[in-house]
Amino acid sequence: METLEMKALIIDDERIARAELRRLLAAHSGIEIIGEARNGAEALALIQEARPDLLFLDIQMPGMTGFDLLEQLDDPPQIIFTTAFDRHALQAFDVNAVDYLLKPIAPARLAAALAKLREPAKAPTLSRVFVRDGERCWLVNVVNIQLLESEGNYTRLYFGADRPLVPRSLTQLEERLDPGLFFRASRRYLVNLQAIQKVEQGVADNLIILLAGGQKVEMSRRQSSRLREVLGL
Repeated sequence: METLEMKALIIDDERIARAELRRLLAAHSGIEIIGEARNGAEALALIQEARPDLLFLDIQMPGMTGFDLLEQLDDPPQIIFTTAFDRHALQAFDVNAVDYLLKPIAPARLAAALAKLREPAKAPTLSRVFVRDGERCWLVNVVNIQLLESEGNYTRLYFGADRPLVPRSLTQLEERLDPGLFFRASRRYLVNLQAIQKVEQGVADNLIILLAGGQKVEMSRRQSSRLREVLGL
């Protein structure tokens, strides 16, 4: 079996809960606890300094919830939520967490959560983005984003049937995305090359892209020429 090697932070406002999780994790080689935080502010500083691979993250904390913390991160690490409030379970899974552990944490459930960590791998470019739209939250793998649309200082993301806005400009996001995967179709649109299902010829010697989600993006002649080179058309 492949050995799991990950640097982790424990983020929980309860000292006893942090100590108990440390005790449980001692039985699992490959998980290195590199720090603890009592609140979101401490966690932000630790994350920026230590660059962990994994967060054991409590949801309900004073001052800043676990979801508030995720909203501050440009590229969140893997997340395993730990909380005493099961009413948050559905929301936690909406953000694509690795797992959700209800306190008191059962050793078998922790082992099952850690087993899931062997599947995802962290990429050097932006690999995930946290999105909040009202009461709904997502932790989206960027490869699943089919289209990004500029709306002023905001960007609308298209993935699955969801269309939330994030408070970042299209240019800011483009700088962090893999240029081999995302193509700037126009000033307004950034498209996932893997999501292109069909390319049609426009009336002005330009191209029209049809995406897997049903979106249609009309390109300028200049960008159409670049896309032809990229796709070998």
